Amino acid sequence: MRAVIIGAGIAGLAAALRLSQIGWDSLVIERAPQRRSGGYAVTFGGIGYDAAERMGILPALERKAFVTEELVYHRPDGRRRFSLTRETIAATTGPRSMTILRGDIETVLYERVHDSAEIRFGTTVTAVDQDAHAVHVTLSDGTVEQADLLVGADGLHSATRALLFGPERDFLLDLDHKVAVYMLDKRPAAIAPGTTGTLSSGGRTAAVISVGDGRNVAFFGYRTGHAAPGEDAATQLRRVYGDLGWVIPEALDGLARADSVYFDTISQVVAPTWSRGRVVLLGDAAWCVTLFAGYGSALAVGGADRLGTELERHPGDVGAALAAWEAALRPEVDKKQKLGRRVKGVYAPANPLLLWLTQLPLRLAALPPVRRYMTRRFIKG
Repeated sequence: MRAVIIGAGIAGLAAALRLSQIGWDSLVIERAPQRRSGGYAVTFGGIGYDAAERMGILPALERKAFVTEELVYHRPDGRRRFSLTRETIAATTGPRSMTILRGDIETVLYERVHDSAEIRFGTTVTAVDQDAHAVHVTLSDGTVEQADLLVGADGLHSATRALLFGPERDFLLDLDHKVAVYMLDKRPAAIAPGTTGTLSSGGRTAAVISVGDGRNVAFFGYRTGHAAPGEDAATQLRRVYGDLGWVIPEALDGLARADSVYFDTISQVVAPTWSRGRVVLLGDAAWCVTLFAGYGSALAVGGADRLGTELERHPGDVGAALAAWEAALRPEVDKKQKLGRRVKGVYAPANPLLLWLTQLPLRLAALPPVRRYMTRRFIKG
């Protein structure tokens, strides 16, 4: 059995790995000319953590994970509001989870699959035809690939989804925020090693995250009421954040030296079905719960793992496998999408009172009696 997978991100590489484990061959197609790195930090747990353990990549992920020694919330001028210690952070996330860069998850997956799956960079899908026996995928390099399954794991702006399911506007739910993420070439002096510093002000959130190995990430998220059409990332970020102090000027200067920047709106994908015949959408192309829910990487790996399981349970019947896969996974996706829509309203509070209310649970978690309770409850069991 053979699959063509569109997208060499977390979902696509996880699918290639899981399919190889059940005896399938895979061709992975990636639009970018080379592998990406970096990205924002995620809490990787839940079904993704369980899947990584079953797929044999958990130890490699744990070696890439990093520990935040202190999470500091700042005022716009840089003064501290309050902070969470390493122990408090661990108590809020639970034991079967880790903090890791999205790019590092991709690295672990790539290292496991690049010898067993063909990965073709700088290539896109241009047409898809299918019948009861196979799917025929036309690629931008002029080749036509035949497979038993086509996996569209090509992200929020999926070309696979546009070709087979309909135009992007029919599926995207805009959550009225934009985000920019990039790696910094040096750590601002005000950010201690192993520390994350963050601030929120006037519908804007910014953070600088020390992620280990001397690497540091700049993160900006803001309500689209601050945006202006046609502005590039550097112009827009300087206009939106230019009045803030602390490490914001240093972080903005770092954008000019960054290898790449992720800059996009925050949107969910809401699709009534994730498969059409022998074509299936996976990861952000199918559901994109957004960073508000904080579960996208885990769903991508967990979804890929479950896809392989159902294909193995339904040998020779791709349609039945995809139906069973979606029925098993959709309740979890629906729950996380609802969470993302709820968090949207408090992610970058527009007024000081709402900011205080959203940070109150974190302030309480920092109190020693509450932290001790959470440690007993979530870490020691």
